[in-house]
Amino acid sequence: MRNSSAAGFTGKWRTIVVAGGLLFLAQIASAQTLAGSDAEQVRRGEYLARAGNCMGCHTTRGGELYAGGRKLNTPFGEFITSNLTPDNETGIGRWNSEDFWQALHHGKSKDGRYLYPVFPYTEYTKVTRPDADAIFAYLRSLPPVVQTNPPHKIRSPYDSQALLYLWRKWYFKEGAYQPDKSKSGEWNRGNYLVQGLGHCNACHTPRNVWGASQDEQLTGGKIMGSYWYAPSLISPLEAGVGEWSIEDIVELLSTGINGHAVTSGSMATIVRQSLQYLSDDDIRSIAVYLQSLGEKQDPAKAPKKARKMPEQVRQYLALGQAVYEKHCQDCHGQSGEGKPKIYPPLAGNRNVTMNPPLNTIRSVLYGGYPPATAGNPRPYGMPPYQHFIRDHEIAQVVSYIRNAWGNLGSLVSPEDVDISRGNEF
Repeated sequence: MRNSSAAGFTGKWRTIVVAGGLLFLAQIASAQTLAGSDAEQVRRGEYLARAGNCMGCHTTRGGELYAGGRKLNTPFGEFITSNLTPDNETGIGRWNSEDFWQALHHGKSKDGRYLYPVFPYTEYTKVTRPDADAIFAYLRSLPPVVQTNPPHKIRSPYDSQALLYLWRKWYFKEGAYQPDKSKSGEWNRGNYLVQGLGHCNACHTPRNVWGASQDEQLTGGKIMGSYWYAPSLISPLEAGVGEWSIEDIVELLSTGINGHAVTSGSMATIVRQSLQYLSDDDIRSIAVYLQSLGEKQDPAKAPKKARKMPEQVRQYLALGQAVYEKHCQDCHGQSGEGKPKIYPPLAGNRNVTMNPPLNTIRSVLYGGYPPATAGNPRPYGMPPYQHFIRDHEIAQVVSYIRNAWGNLGSLVSPEDVDISRGNEF
């Protein structure tokens, strides 16, 4: 005869085991879901960090990713980028998401010190909290790198927190991005990427003597600590794209070259390291936003070609033509027509004629390549000519291409060439 007590005990035990097993499986499923969610946030943070080109400043050439140590020269001193890997002693291993948000949004370090705006928190303040948290999650996922970077070398009196406090009072406008409800979602996404995470304003705007942006209109300016000029993204005489198609803008931003223009200098680096990796939707939203900013060409305001050129100027340009025919014509053509998407045209090229002529001079001096991108993996480049032709010849040939084939630009002197090297101090 079966013992009913024993049978009841066995049944209860089985129930407990089954319930415990189900709870354990539920915990595993919950952990897997959480892990999947964390992994997705890290992937999203990696994408956003790429969109903000964080690696561009926080990685030295040949150095560990995000370990900092890059030198940024400014009129106020030499700044050294920080280690963003999760090392406890030399990186941000002891930071939490609130500390990171405080840096991006408020421009303050973990210990409450005011950060210098060489770190573009003046633009990053527009980044949303979810995006900031995702970027932080990604940085926390990186392997820790033990790297103690040297301190800044800030000139007096700019090494004062009190002075920095006043600067912030005058020039820092804190606040996350607020969508413009009168515009489309695509336009707002482009605005957010350009004005916030992409911090385009950090280069494409004039700055006052205190290094503060004079406006948020992307009207162009000399890049601080550099001898490149970031052209206006509004003016049709510089880099405004109001008359371009969306497809042309997308092509330039994602590949570094199109039928109208080619990126060079700092912009080529940004295309290579950041923009080419953006999604099709995001790169299109940027194109939509930039196109909306661009002014249309006003024929009444277009520069008029001079009716009569002084003989002395004609002789100067003739010397430049001889240099062009010897060194430049084989690639850029007898009439400056270039070769589509290989060698950029010089006739009608805004980069050639805009003021200041820094970018054209530097291209002749140092040469360069468009960025190597998925859409243009083997770009054609230009060799440096500073070892082949002298400064006065560079001045002559740049003056010539700025005034040939219908172009109309100012003349360039040997002193301009010297200044473009950074020899103005």
